Amino acid sequence: MSLWLRRLSQITVFTVSLGNICFPQAIGQASLPKYDLATEAKMKGTVQELKLPEKGSEKEGARLILKSGDATIDVYLCPKSFLDDMGSTLAKGDEVNLTGSKVKQDGTDLILAREVVKGTDTLVLRDDKGKPVWNWHK
Repeated sequence: MSLWLRRLSQITVFTVSLGNICFPQAIGQASLPKYDLATEAKMKGTVQELKLPEKGSEKEGARLILKSGDATIDVYLCPKSFLDDMGSTLAKGDEVNLTGSKVKQDGTDLILAREVVKGTDTLVLRDDKGKPVWNWHK
């Protein structure tokens, strides 16, 4: 095999490997709808479940299922790694006040959380325009 073909083969393997590492994370973030200030609402409820991605997928989104009155609401918080960085203690049974944007994803209702208040603790996930704060370093 010529040197040129070996080098081309190495580049191809590297590119495919890089795509396998980056692509799933990019899809997890890119597939969310945009925050819409026109649909922003405040709600109060009880955390029914905190859904965290599997170990090794910390860049994937953390969600919570919130019971508010008779409604059960699916709430997208942020990447799990950001939740960990903020030292969040959200857990099943917590009473929270939430501000977020009501959006549709794949035909189902979803809330993109901007702020979650539990007691005297406030977890800010997006700025006042709805831009994720976990992306500020980019």
